[in-house]
Amino acid sequence: MLSTIVKISNVTNLSDARYCAGMGVEMLGFTLDPENPQYITPEKFAEIRSWIAGVQLVGETRSEDVHEILRLLEQYPLDALEIGVPAMVPFLVSELSIPVLLRINIDEIDPEDLLPLVRDYNSSVSYTLLESPQNVSLPAKWEEVIGQLPESANILLGFGLGDIDQIHHYLDTLPIEGISLRGSEELRPGYKDYGMLMDILEALETD
Repeated sequence: MLSTIVKISNVTNLSDARYCAGMGVEMLGFTLDPENPQYITPEKFAEIRSWIAGVQLVGETRSEDVHEILRLLEQYPLDALEIGVPAMVPFLVSELSIPVLLRINIDEIDPEDLLPLVRDYNSSVSYTLLESPQNVSLPAKWEEVIGQLPESANILLGFGLGDIDQIHHYLDTLPIEGISLRGSEELRPGYKDYGMLMDILEALETD
């Protein structure tokens, strides 16, 4: 059991899925976009799903076309959907019977825009994931802004997580529900070096 909610994004193989499910992560994310290097086919997804239980399977897409997303969802039996376009939230929430997560790339917005954005969609989405492909660490300005978010926002922090002590600091001081980490490729079929992922999950493990 883990001390906080953990989502693993970009899962591409059964090794990651089984290890993370066994460690007690809340959600496993799978990329649905064929052009993405981490894309997982419906057949591979079905195979992985048949081997794991007790974890929510989240479809991750960067598509900006709601109709394309609906077509994708017909191929995957998912427990939740993660999108990156806030304007699509109302339509998808009304059309789907599964929860919707909103992914916000903080590299694309100004810090002062985060609070209004979260407030606008807080009541509609199950979680808001904050990510930053460009930022390894959490800049002080963003830490301050995130600290002002309401606890009801159900924030998952998806960057600045390279140091275990920092992760504990963020969990203790920021109004976040949990964290989001990324899966990785197998070195060869059935063989993984979990590295930092293992270190973080073991550090969050409770007795």
